[in-house]
Amino acid sequence: MYPDHTPPVPAQRAIEVHQPTPYPPAAMAPAPVVPVQPGTVPAVASIVLPDGRVVTGYAIYPAHPEPATPKPAVSRAAVNVALGGVGFLAVCGGLILLTSFIAALTAFITQLIILAAVIFGGWVAVQLFSASGHQGGSTTVNIRKATFKRNKFFG
Repeated sequence: MYPDHTPPVPAQRAIEVHQPTPYPPAAMAPAPVVPVQPGTVPAVASIVLPDGRVVTGYAIYPAHPEPATPKPAVSRAAVNVALGGVGFLAVCGGLILLTSFIAALTAFITQLIILAAVIFGGWVAVQLFSASGHQGGSTTVNIRKATFKRNKFFG
């Protein structure tokens, strides 16, 4: 993969170190401090830093949540009536589904019975019509090795 005749060359780079150059602070006259009446806060607050710079910004007031309105007490009887009504509706819905299921099951069983009767009736009809065609209209009965055929004795 690598050619054998090329020796690896170590990386030789010159390292330069850069030091940040600090800017001298601007020579500013300290801002006059405005006396504030106790109890009032100005809309814009100013702070004088130790090096004489002035930082001005809006004052941040802590957010006070709005007082919650008291909820009226709900009586235990009202809760019980409401839960009973919900339970009653659930039971009624279940009974409606149950009666629908029973009606569908009854119709299905009735159709199966009718289908079985039609198939059995067809089988009986085939047996009757095919039996009379094969024997030629005569009835044969075997009693004690004697054969009776249409009131005639063959021994």
